Amino acid sequence: MSEHYSERDLQREITDLETKSATAARLFDIRRIIGGLFVVYGVIVTIAGITASDAAIDKAEGVNINLWTGLGMLILGLLFLLWLKLRPTAPPPPATVPGERDE
Repeated sequence: MSEHYSERDLQREITDLETKSATAARLFDIRRIIGGLFVVYGVIVTIAGITASDAAIDKAEGVNINLWTGLGMLILGLLFLLWLKLRPTAPPPPATVPGERDE
């Protein structure tokens, strides 16, 4: 016994697969990955800057470089995530099958 799909069933399955593909593309958007990594590393480096000893600060000519770098990384990561929130990836336009009329 072979299963026969109608045109409508086939089109519905294609639409479902395209929807899943678009969802996966938005999930793995490079802005999300870069922003998340910068936020995580920014938090780690900021904590290292907050807990820095006087000897480490003196070694860097009196500048708490870990604190400033960590804050910069944190801000950059948050900007990437804000960009993702304000300008999400647009879903792909629906594909039309040649010869098919709109119903």
